Amino acid sequence: MQFLANENFPAPSIKALRAAGIEIISIAENTPGVADREVIRIAQKEKLIILTFDKDYGELIFRYGNQNPPAVVFFRFKGTTPSFAGDLLIELIKANKIKLENIFTVVEENNIRQRPY
Repeated sequence: MQFLANENFPAPSIKALRAAGIEIISIAENTPGVADREVIRIAQKEKLIILTFDKDYGELIFRYGNQNPPAVVFFRFKGTTPSFAGDLLIELIKANKIKLENIFTVVEENNIRQRPY
């Protein structure tokens, strides 16, 4: 499982994921300023799961029917620390509590919702 951190995904979360041995590419590090549709194209080409705090991905996928990336994890709240999103994702992956392929996942403060596409 490999990930693509959208530009708004916190650097401390990226660092935590890398420290846990999870492969992640960062838009902020490699191609800052690219449009969301380009992020989707990169994710499709490289078969990467998008990590984001940007709700526009749901609209692009479900309303406008763009070609879908392998999956999207949308964090709807920031948590208490900059590494929160990364730490939570590590916990979910290690516990094998979540399926991420071909699914739009919304992580809320007290809930995780998933919608296949």
